[in-house]
Amino acid sequence: MSGHWQSRPEGGGRFALWLIRSIALLCGRRFARLFLYPITAYFYLRRAPEREASRQYLQRVLGRPVSWREVFCHLHRFAAITMDRVYLLARGESAFEIESIGLDLLDEKIALGRGVMLLGSHHGSFEALRAVGARRPDTSLRVVLDKQKTPAMTEMLEALAPEVGASVIDASQGGTSIALALSEACQAGAVVALLADRGRDHETLRHAPFLGSPAPFPVGPWLLAHTLQVPVMLCFGLYLGGNRYRLVFEPVADQVNIPRGQRGPALDALITHYAARLEHYVHLAPYNWFNFYDFWQQDLHAHAVPEPAAGGERVSA
Repeated sequence: MSGHWQSRPEGGGRFALWLIRSIALLCGRRFARLFLYPITAYFYLRRAPEREASRQYLQRVLGRPVSWREVFCHLHRFAAITMDRVYLLARGESAFEIESIGLDLLDEKIALGRGVMLLGSHHGSFEALRAVGARRPDTSLRVVLDKQKTPAMTEMLEALAPEVGASVIDASQGGTSIALALSEACQAGAVVALLADRGRDHETLRHAPFLGSPAPFPVGPWLLAHTLQVPVMLCFGLYLGGNRYRLVFEPVADQVNIPRGQRGPALDALITHYAARLEHYVHLAPYNWFNFYDFWQQDLHAHAVPEPAAGGERVSA
């Protein structure tokens, strides 16, 4: 499992996603899901690093040795959620039962008109969160995604839902460009969403307790939150099996302040809170975790970045 996660190829590439998309759109969801078993078997046999990462993670979260069937189930859950992305993008949420917790709190923050930052993770379905946009057509939803890391997924997104693809802010841009795009969106009252659990290469990371060991988390999302000075909420899109999803929204702060003289402790407090809530939901839905690499050692495979000075903070997403 050597190397930084960004060096790993996109799972399956264009052919695999084309296959999943074609099967999903040509067949009913119940019949199409039967094809997920051979697709999962292929990745189980072909992607040894991801298979090993799954095994190690499941042992952490379940607290015991795991069988090959449990690793297979983990990979199958990822394939199932990937297929559901096709339906959610192409046909909306009509085929799903999506319950919401904390949506009233999100509405309160949106009503302030200052914009809202949602911080998610690679746990569950971030795509299911687009249901918020569908239910709130008067509110713009802008999502930060790395188009260069997942070109095949980006192409599928733009083909199935061009309007959704147009709302994506490309995380492969420089930090300044991302910050400006997010600032403009918030000034227009938009909801901006990004993932806060996976550090990019060259990005500053700080450690927080997570599933029994210190794990590195990126500081970039919190520096962005400090810059934007908008309400910040955590969001989780849990897959519960069948056609059921649960959207959870939790407030963090009406605005994030990171004092220059207390930068390290302030970041540690924010990241520790985020890691604790992520751990809570990982225990609730352990097979929803989709960081298929050595999450706890990701900083060992990244290029060292000096801790930025308080007046010249590095912002990445």
